[in-house]
Amino acid sequence: MAMPKPSKTPAEIEDIILRKIFLVSLVDSMENDSRVVYLEMTAAEIMSEGKELRLSRELMERVVIDRLSGSFPTAEPPFQYLVNSYRRAYEEGKKITSMKDKNVRSEMELAVKQAKKLAVSYCRIHLGNPDMFPNHDKNKSSVSPLLPLIFAEVGGNLDDFGGRSSGAASPPGFIEEFFRDADYDSIEPVMKQLYEDLRGSVLKVSALGNFQQPLRALLLLVNYPVGAKALVSHPWWIPKSVYLNGRVMEMTSILGPFFHVSALPDHAIFKSDPDIGQQCFSEASTRRPADLLSSFTTIKTVMTGLYDGLAEVLMCLLKNTNTRENVLEYLAEVINKNSSRGHLQVDPLSCASSGMFVNLSAVMLRLCEPFLDANMSKRDKIDPKYVFYSNRLELSGLTALHASSEEVSQWFEDNSAKVDTSTNAGDGQNRVIRSQDASSSSSSANTPSLQNNKPVNISGEKTKYPFICECFFMTARVLNLGLLKAFSDFKHLVQDISRCEDTLSSFKALQEQAPSPQLQQDISRLEKEIELYTQEKFCYEAQILRDGTLLQRALSYYRLMVIWLVGLVGGFKMPLSPTCPKEFACMPEHFVEDAMELLIFASRIPRALDGVMLDDFMNFIIMFMASPEYIRNPYLRSKMVEVLNCWMPRRSGSKATETLFEGHQLSLEYLVKNLLKLYVDIEFTGSHTQFYDKFNIRHNIAELLEYLWQVPSHRNVWRRIAKEEEKGIYLNFLNFLINDSIYLLDESLNKILELKELEAEMSNTVEWESRPAQERQERTRLFHSQENVGLHFTYLQIIRIDMKLANEDVSMLAFTSEQIISPFLLPEMVERVASMLNYFLLQLVGPQRKSLSLKDPEKYEFRPKLLLKQIVTIYVNLARGDKENIFPAAITRDGRSYNEQLFDAASDVLRKIGEDARIIQEFVELGTKTRVAAVEAKDAEAALGDIPDEFLDPIQYTLMKDPVILPSSRVIVDRPVIQRHLLSDSTDPFNRSPLTSDMLIPDVELKAKIEEFIKSQELRRREGLGSQNTKDKIQTTDTTSLIE
Repeated sequence: MAMPKPSKTPAEIEDIILRKIFLVSLVDSMENDSRVVYLEMTAAEIMSEGKELRLSRELMERVVIDRLSGSFPTAEPPFQYLVNSYRRAYEEGKKITSMKDKNVRSEMELAVKQAKKLAVSYCRIHLGNPDMFPNHDKNKSSVSPLLPLIFAEVGGNLDDFGGRSSGAASPPGFIEEFFRDADYDSIEPVMKQLYEDLRGSVLKVSALGNFQQPLRALLLLVNYPVGAKALVSHPWWIPKSVYLNGRVMEMTSILGPFFHVSALPDHAIFKSDPDIGQQCFSEASTRRPADLLSSFTTIKTVMTGLYDGLAEVLMCLLKNTNTRENVLEYLAEVINKNSSRGHLQVDPLSCASSGMFVNLSAVMLRLCEPFLDANMSKRDKIDPKYVFYSNRLELSGLTALHASSEEVSQWFEDNSAKVDTSTNAGDGQNRVIRSQDASSSSSSANTPSLQNNKPVNISGEKTKYPFICECFFMTARVLNLGLLKAFSDFKHLVQDISRCEDTLSSFKALQEQAPSPQLQQDISRLEKEIELYTQEKFCYEAQILRDGTLLQRALSYYRLMVIWLVGLVGGFKMPLSPTCPKEFACMPEHFVEDAMELLIFASRIPRALDGVMLDDFMNFIIMFMASPEYIRNPYLRSKMVEVLNCWMPRRSGSKATETLFEGHQLSLEYLVKNLLKLYVDIEFTGSHTQFYDKFNIRHNIAELLEYLWQVPSHRNVWRRIAKEEEKGIYLNFLNFLINDSIYLLDESLNKILELKELEAEMSNTVEWESRPAQERQERTRLFHSQENVGLHFTYLQIIRIDMKLANEDVSMLAFTSEQIISPFLLPEMVERVASMLNYFLLQLVGPQRKSLSLKDPEKYEFRPKLLLKQIVTIYVNLARGDKENIFPAAITRDGRSYNEQLFDAASDVLRKIGEDARIIQEFVELGTKTRVAAVEAKDAEAALGDIPDEFLDPIQYTLMKDPVILPSSRVIVDRPVIQRHLLSDSTDPFNRSPLTSDMLIPDVELKAKIEEFIKSQELRRREGLGSQNTKDKIQTTDTTSLIE
């Protein structure tokens, strides 16, 4: 009968388990496992102490120290040994669960738990002090040996980042225990190395590289309190350097390289791998649409993952009260060091990449999400005083919406003792804040300093603002420097492609006519440029244009922005107060400009506005587009018109935008009036390019007005405005409309003649071929550049633009004059209108009309038949409403263009082109009336004889009917003449001092003398007492320029 196997004591079991875990032996038993180390010296010491040669919890740490301190060349290096010891402990722990004896099981569980804790503890010690224990590893890496285990923990391939993985995963629970209970001082050097390694792992990685694994590792680390603290305490959290700039922040800070991961192009020095443009979009014209769509989808997906991960990292740090301030300081430093990204020209060596700031834009929008609810219920947390009193952001270079330096300085003085009240302050020299060191945490000054124009808290303490407030203003700055700057870059990129394609087309045409090696080189160079530009364009499209969620979040943010700004002026109500609140006046201009640019950009992307609440944007636009008292910059107000232009139903194709025009209360009441006012205001922008800018802006306004005229409710408002403000805004609008029409038509017709001359030269083949080749090439190059409507203002482009604008203006005069007539017939306007119509008639049917005969008039946007019909329609409309028969006389007083034969010539042309017979008949009747009026005017001129100089207007040199005295120069002029001048220029023409119609002083005495003179001359004529001597005749026609 076999003897039963004697049961082992708990001490023996513990010895066995611990030997398996730590691979050590206190007895030289000639183990076959080469990993097992015989601790001879340790065993001798234990025996000398009279103890049994068994491993126990009491001896555990001593044995581990001796194992690590000893020199065992064939054994595992320290880190791998400790990690594997933890792994073996985990495996032994699973076996213990099957023990039947609860007491033994409990004791063994304690032993295993202590073994794990010991392995983790000495891992920390070893990583913090790598030279403490001998290390015979011949494959040492500069990367922390912990990094592969962290990568294994978060998933993914390990070897991409320099770690030695050998396929081993992190033991279950090891990473958690390593960081969870760590003492900060001991773990800090370990964390420091890990963060540097993670930063390095994504330093040159593009959106298609492996950034996901390091990002997940980063998120894992910051979720531990010690990890979060170590990150914000790292010297590279915010690098300190006298050479610190935006690019240095991006490339050297711990988070910078993570934010640099992008699909957008960057400077060659900082280019990431793989090259997305080359890999996804090279020779895009030859690729299948499905392949391009697949690339777009992939890039959008990986970028969304990046945004989400980075937002989660920042949110984790922001929720931790110990690290929140550090995050805000980091974001502020990134913004402040990259403020020059807002300039037209950006230095890529001193500014962070577009990729970083677009990524940061997406992340900041995610941080804003909690307060971007539909009702914007938390907007009261946004304090406008932040702009003035926060030391976080440097806002010194930002132009304010309206505040001038004098107003701001005075406001500072008036409110220096009220900094802690609800009164707000702005900046100086059209700046929001001027601070020598806006990043400092406090100021020693006790009162606002006009030296730096930055108010400070009287207590000298740093003002605290809620996170919502901080996040709101930081997001505004980030979007301005990031997403909105990327929109601008994309627009310029598209323009560059168009310019290159136009030039390439010209060069190819030239090469066919006059081949040369230089031209072939130019063609090859341009083809390469277009290929690179196209790749970059697709990269922008992939990361931004195709990301509907990003655009929707941005639109939601700017909806909050406009609602909040309107709150500063008392809410959505009209009319606005004549005085702009200082809080609104001192807000950065780009807050509004960025909102408008985003709306314009999004409006041109299909379905980008779906589901967006646009009513608040519409309210904002209507409130401020014609309010220079609130928004000083006319170009910014004209951006609002551009937004509305994009929203016109025929452009947007959306019913949602149609209701904004036809079912929106503020729109129905104020839109037409404000458009007319802006049309006038834009005449003087203060820019050196104002003369040309106004035409582009008025083009957008004209398109809107034409659309609104077709909406009955808007047309009724228009008619009411024309009646109520006949002598005000409407008359100014009419004056500038006529000015523009004359200038634009005149310019375009003259340029057409110049182009015809060039075409005639080239059509004479014999004479043309006889010219030197170089001369022909130069002339041909010029010709082709004119044929292309590219980005440069070539002759043909200018002609097309000018003619299109002229057509719009004449069209507006035609359809409005059908129902609104009286303003055209006012004394100060009727001769102006008549001169314009006569001039157009002269150009279209006068002697020089044959020179404007073109083979392809549509090429120039020149439609003479339609133009003639519209001109005649205006003549007829005004004649119909001329109850006092003043229009025919005004037509004849135009000495520059009027000729009675023009009416006959125009009637003949109208019959040939099939104009309505009734219109022709009324036009012929008007011609007859003008002939009668001309005879009457001649008789009246003869009857007046020699007129005293004091009765003559000094500007027109015509007999005054209503003389007035100009208050500053004291010159006497005729009221209609000076009122016509004031429509275009609100100054005294004799000394340039300010002048308005209500300042004119009637000269009653002189008027009586003139009337008496006219009566006496008429009496003399009737009595036959007129003098027979010949005298100089007075010039009664208008000799002034048609454009005043």
